Amino acid sequence: MSRLDVVESPTTEAVPMDSVVDFNPKPTRGSIPDDLAVSFVPMAAVEAGSGRLDPTQVRRYGEVKKGFTTFRDGDVLFAKITPCMENGKMAIARELRNGVGCGSTEFHVLRPRNAVDPRYLYYFVSSAVFRREAAQHMTGAVGQRRVPLSFLRESVLGVPAFDVEQRICAEIVTQLSRLDVAVANLRRVKANLARYKGTVLRDAIEGRLIDSSARASWSVAPLASVANVQLGQQRAPVHADAVVQLPYIRAANVTWNGLDVTDVKTMGFPNPDRYRLQAGDVLLAEASGSAKEVGKPVLWNDEIPGACYQKTLIRVRADRKALTPQFVFYYFLHTCLSGAFAKLAPGVGILHLTAERMLDWPIVVPPLAEQHRIVAEVDRRLSIVRGVAAEVDANLKRAEALRRAVLAKAFGA
Repeated sequence: MSRLDVVESPTTEAVPMDSVVDFNPKPTRGSIPDDLAVSFVPMAAVEAGSGRLDPTQVRRYGEVKKGFTTFRDGDVLFAKITPCMENGKMAIARELRNGVGCGSTEFHVLRPRNAVDPRYLYYFVSSAVFRREAAQHMTGAVGQRRVPLSFLRESVLGVPAFDVEQRICAEIVTQLSRLDVAVANLRRVKANLARYKGTVLRDAIEGRLIDSSARASWSVAPLASVANVQLGQQRAPVHADAVVQLPYIRAANVTWNGLDVTDVKTMGFPNPDRYRLQAGDVLLAEASGSAKEVGKPVLWNDEIPGACYQKTLIRVRADRKALTPQFVFYYFLHTCLSGAFAKLAPGVGILHLTAERMLDWPIVVPPLAEQHRIVAEVDRRLSIVRGVAAEVDANLKRAEALRRAVLAKAFGA
């Protein structure tokens, strides 16, 4: 029997939340000085699923009192817009500067009255059962759907005696705290795996991964001298009416887990032979709004025979007499993860590598026999990393399922 089973109250009363909660309360005019330092809480400052809120950004109240939502310590923030609501972006406002915060207008503010502990209200509205029901009542256009305030007002909350509320909250805190510790440990393992992967790739490119007696024979060459480098075809209206429509790969298909071909578009290619992919081509994301994403590589294994590629990608086709495709892929994976591509790609908002810059990019060229040995060792080590990472991800999913089960048990779902 769960310890939550014994935390019950025969006097629990089911009431509309509107009777025990104030929604989106407005501060009394002039009650907060314009020069008061307050916490600024954009949607990004609330972590999905955990209830963590970062109150460290500070603004003067006069700067944010208009166009933002005002709240105070002890209020519950409920993200009303998709997908933030479904992802569980809810939190109790705590440790706000001077007890006041201003944040996204996409928050509903729930201020519990004396009969309700803020923790109890937070656990209720953040539970998976409540969020699923809220999702069914969303209104608005696709991508801009929101939970209406009327749904929250009319939702029924079981309110036990206040001391029972506190006992329930204490038990939830105990059980979720254990889960939080486990999740933190799992995330540390993931971070260590990422660092180890970076080390493996660095050592591979620098010749330290294997016992290399031929390291002195490695050379460094401009990429253009050992590979064909070419930007993809621009997507333009003139190509939409072409008789022959071909599948093409774009930056959206390039992921850290390899190529994703579940959503492949088609368009006309006036000169398809110029842009047709071949097995062994390495594709690089030409541009990105993130320094961590620009230059992200993927190895093409002819997943869609005859496919071409778009201008958002740079194709690197190695001269097989000098380089193996797998070595080129690992080389550029190291280049991207190390941040070197981000330094090469200037831009404001969007970073661009450009094919022209890539022509002179220096690439190490070990003897082919050594490249094969390096690739085999990288494959072996990263296979272990993938296996451990899969176990970690599975345990993180189990932890989330346990979190949902704790809250479902607490509220009788």
